Amino acid sequence: MKKLFVHFVLTAFMAVGFQQSVQAAMVSTAQVASAEVGAQARARLSTALQRSDVQAALERNGIDPKAAQARVSALSDEEAAAMAQQVDALPAGGDGVVGALVLIFVILLVTDILGLTKVFPFTRSVHR
Repeated sequence: MKKLFVHFVLTAFMAVGFQQSVQAAMVSTAQVASAEVGAQARARLSTALQRSDVQAALERNGIDPKAAQARVSALSDEEAAAMAQQVDALPAGGDGVVGALVLIFVILLVTDILGLTKVFPFTRSVHR
């Protein structure tokens, strides 16, 4: 009986051992660099949103600065890099702030329409 139990346990351990699979892959330099670029872009956008004039303009347009900050934090690396590039391309005067606010407003509006958030009461979700 003891011998049968030992054979059973050994067979069970071998069967479990063969079923486990491990996958490993090399991480390319481009993947690491793109993640770093996304984090830097997200940090630049967050810094811009923390400015008092930007927060005042957001509030004037009915956008909660905390909600905008949460949206920036939720952006993927590619989206953050693209948005930071657009903000960097804006002129340095007052038009740049207005343009950035319009861009953030459009992003918030699109996510509201898609049903991902509910920031504006005048939108209806597509997922209803």
